[in-house]
Amino acid sequence: MGGPRGAGWVAAGLLLGAGACYCIYRLTRGRRRGDRELGIRSSKSAGALEEGTSEGQLCGRSARPQTGGTWESQWSKTSQPDEKTETPKNKDLTDGSYDDVLNAEQLQKLLYLLESTEDPVIIERALITLGNNAAFSVNQAIIRELGGIPIVANKINHSNQSIKEKALNALNNLSVNVENQIKIKIYISQVCEDVFSGPLNSAVQLAGLTLLTNMTVTNDHQHMLHSYITDLFQVLLTGNGNTKVQVLKLLLNLSENPAMTEGLLRAQVDSSFLSLYDSHVAKEILLRVLTLFQNIKNCLKIEGHLAVQPTFTEGSLFFLLHGEECAQKIRALVDHHDAEVKEKVVTIIPKI
Repeated sequence: MGGPRGAGWVAAGLLLGAGACYCIYRLTRGRRRGDRELGIRSSKSAGALEEGTSEGQLCGRSARPQTGGTWESQWSKTSQPDEKTETPKNKDLTDGSYDDVLNAEQLQKLLYLLESTEDPVIIERALITLGNNAAFSVNQAIIRELGGIPIVANKINHSNQSIKEKALNALNNLSVNVENQIKIKIYISQVCEDVFSGPLNSAVQLAGLTLLTNMTVTNDHQHMLHSYITDLFQVLLTGNGNTKVQVLKLLLNLSENPAMTEGLLRAQVDSSFLSLYDSHVAKEILLRVLTLFQNIKNCLKIEGHLAVQPTFTEGSLFFLLHGEECAQKIRALVDHHDAEVKEKVVTIIPKI
């Protein structure tokens, strides 16, 4: 290992210690001899751990990630943009041994490595390692206390799309912690810009949508998406099935908050939105658009909300949901072949 890069690794080794040196050694060896010889394991999700590993206690810390509610884990099976797409770069810096869950000292060294290196391979794997460790509630707090959130968030500006995605994924796991959300919220506008200006159905777009979904589980930061609601509906109508589902999860979070109802109803939405209420639409999408209708109607009934009827322009979501075509489509679903859809429609029809 010679030249400027070799000197850089020597300096990093002196600063970071033996543990980090070993990670660096394994990475550089892997680039020469191939990942297969490293035994570097694939990225492990919070969801995968929750579903039944027997790891119990690792390094004296709880190995049970924080889950519950509608929090999203970016490495769960359901959030993959395309299950048929191979992701060979989803590797972290651990070797699948006892130190899979890093302690505070190791996390601090990893954050320094992430902040100091410009090597895209190491940046990506460091982000995956941090994201994996952020699936554990204790490490969510430790990474915040070590000043790690801005270090990770800085990588969403990276020109490398894979690094950008991994940074969003790591922030997504960190966002499960409510205190972390206070620090992550300053990046919401940037994430929105990336989601709506980047390639449709891309891994970066899906990762950004997932992070925004987590950031809107509570009402605290939903107002920051007011100016992007029309954009959300545009992505909903043009995206593929996975993108549609993720956008709907986000819209459902917003639709449960009466303070967001007027903003949702004012959004300019193409009339093709009503095609999502057709009987042939996938169940996971159909149930969510029905729930969206139900939530908005419920919020409108809250005493005092929208007491002064605002003026909604033609082409707004208000006109679509209150039109006869929407009512007819929903009524027609009472004969849907799926019992869950039929049950949902029965509860909605009295609200039409």
